[in-house]
Amino acid sequence: MANLSVKKVEVCRVAPKPGSPENQSLPLTFFDLFWLRFQPVERLYFYQTSSTDSVLSKLKTSLSLTLQHFLPLAGNLTWPQDSLKPVVSYVQGDAVSLTVAESDVDFDHLINSIFLAAQDFSPLVPQLDVTDERAAAMALQITVYPNRGFSIGTTMHHAILDGKTWTSFVKAWAHICKYEEAQALPSSLVPFYDRKVVKDPAGLGELYSSQHQNKDGRTDNRSLSIDSICKDRKAPGREDSIRGTFEFTRTFIQTLRAHVTSKMASDSSLHLSTFSLVSAYTWVCMVKAEEIKGEKTALLIGADSRSRLEPPIPATYFGNCIVGRVAVAETKRLLGEDGLVVAVNAITEAVRSLEKGLLDGAENWVSKFLDFSLYGRTYSIAGSHRFEVYDTDFGWRRPKRVEVISIDKTGAISLSDSKNGGGGVEVGLVLKKQYMEAFDALFASLVH
Repeated sequence: MANLSVKKVEVCRVAPKPGSPENQSLPLTFFDLFWLRFQPVERLYFYQTSSTDSVLSKLKTSLSLTLQHFLPLAGNLTWPQDSLKPVVSYVQGDAVSLTVAESDVDFDHLINSIFLAAQDFSPLVPQLDVTDERAAAMALQITVYPNRGFSIGTTMHHAILDGKTWTSFVKAWAHICKYEEAQALPSSLVPFYDRKVVKDPAGLGELYSSQHQNKDGRTDNRSLSIDSICKDRKAPGREDSIRGTFEFTRTFIQTLRAHVTSKMASDSSLHLSTFSLVSAYTWVCMVKAEEIKGEKTALLIGADSRSRLEPPIPATYFGNCIVGRVAVAETKRLLGEDGLVVAVNAITEAVRSLEKGLLDGAENWVSKFLDFSLYGRTYSIAGSHRFEVYDTDFGWRRPKRVEVISIDKTGAISLSDSKNGGGGVEVGLVLKKQYMEAFDALFASLVH
């Protein structure tokens, strides 16, 4: 299905409901500035319904109502000459770009296939408008498959919000759409905007701004163009690559936990969370499938730090609040008989380092992010099963499929809850065909 047929019907702009505040401005914090020039995050939701006639009107109306709670998402990111830091701002007249499209593609194939060509979903997510001077906060696309269903493609600027905030916005939109355009949101979905709660005694915000400005030997580089810090990573690209989705059922996760426990020393205390086990198993399968030769392999993980900061900040804080850590292991040990235990141990060390010093080394996060040359392969995790994306109900029940599309550009491993529920986890990958086939065989057989 490499030539997915999608017809663009219109590109419109949806503004916050009339009567919303006229403007809102938020300076970026150091948590945001880390992501300033990263690749936008693209996510795609599929919904099944035999009655698609009213879909567009309901989604557009509820989007306008939702934006009155999320004004910055209708705005833009700029870096004014008189501002030390970039600013995301909404002014009256700003609006979200919404592409409306139709497709007669086999909808069942899109929602049910475990493997698809990497580029199959690309026409279903919109491009984010980004220039040197201005970047849109987000862009949306609704594609209707007449009498079968629809998809919602979302693209967001990572310097404005993280995955937790983004999924809260989409769930708020779904809530207002489902409950007949109710304008009130449950407290768990009301964004908290006060940037003063993010303390920065070390001046990391000013440091990061200066480092961005001095990039490429310049002294006033205020460009907002995407220049991913991860450009040196080995992303698979779309040509001849396969997108695959793998499910860790709760039973399988319990099997992995029992397997690792049986191999542990009596005095060890590994972090055997669902995240650790799923990430470790995927990491080992990837290293084996790609036949990595380097001495060491790394896995980048991100942790939501709203509850970890001192003092903690509200769970509904709008923006970024992610702290990264690097799990490192010897490749030959990952390839060995106890590779899963080795991987869990490395992830345990990385996670526990968060407790010792959340912002240790933060002064180097932008200037010296990671020396990829030290590792035979560097993997990263995008998303979280804790976002519970499959609970996003616009009134047409749970989505039939949710995918992080942008992993074909970043090479990341995506995590989400399972569409089948039951405490399971879905892992998304984009790999060259031969590596995907090897990963598929390993996933099914490495641990029973």
